[in-house]
Amino acid sequence: MARKYNIGEFSRKFDLPASTLRYYESEGLIKPQRDPHGRRCYTAEDVSWLKFLNHLKGTGMSIKELKQYIIWREQGDSTIPQRLQLLRTTKSNFLEQFAEIQHHLQILNDKINWYEAKETGIIEEDEGFGEYLERLGHHE
Repeated sequence: MARKYNIGEFSRKFDLPASTLRYYESEGLIKPQRDPHGRRCYTAEDVSWLKFLNHLKGTGMSIKELKQYIIWREQGDSTIPQRLQLLRTTKSNFLEQFAEIQHHLQILNDKINWYEAKETGIIEEDEGFGEYLERLGHHE
């Protein structure tokens, strides 16, 4: 018999509160089965589906967009072009955010390097951070 998870086990598996799972259900993002007593139960298929949804959420896809994706998915292969466009748009937006995050990380690393170089005397005391960035060819 296939493994089934109650809501507590499922929430621990994903480190999500049960209230979040109930919200996802109310929004139509997940559709757990019910046992004979009406309690939610989740399957291995639900595990895979929620992992995929979490990946999409991690890229910045909104709940509204996730819902639209699910509607198109349920409508079948005729909606593949719409799903593809949504995923491509999500990817493009994510790459822009990712580039911005990389830039923030670069500035953080530059600031750490600047402090370390000042601390060890490699950088002149009067060289400011902006001058240091210019010398490296980096931009704030």
